[in-house]
Amino acid sequence: MSFRPDPRLDADTVFIADGPLSQLRLMDDARFPWLVLVPRVPNATEWIDLDGASQRLLLAEINQSGALLRQHFAPIDKLNIGALGNIVRQLHVHVVGRREGDAAWPGPVWGAGTRRSYGADAPQLASRLARALDALPAKTLPAAR
Repeated sequence: MSFRPDPRLDADTVFIADGPLSQLRLMDDARFPWLVLVPRVPNATEWIDLDGASQRLLLAEINQSGALLRQHFAPIDKLNIGALGNIVRQLHVHVVGRREGDAAWPGPVWGAGTRRSYGADAPQLASRLARALDALPAKTLPAAR
């Protein structure tokens, strides 16, 4: 059976790439540079559901996602990283690039205002991000076990 993100994640995000552990997705809200990592681990709802090797790999993917945001959406003043899961139970990690004065600053992005979709530009942006991801230095990810 192939991996599928929760239907709400699938509806709100655009696929970028499959990493060693997680699917990387772009949140379809042009107000914020926002990536979502969804580990392809059946029934995982919490960080502690992952074994140690998978936790380390997810941390490396978070680091890589932050580097991608900083590179592609510069300037980024602050990175917000969160795995809440109160609405979508499937384990997923938000990596959000914040800018002072953005639509939610200094509060959280969740529930702030009205989402502004990338629309027809979303697939092209996801493709550019996938290429930029491939170009990041390999040192940001440990070898898969």
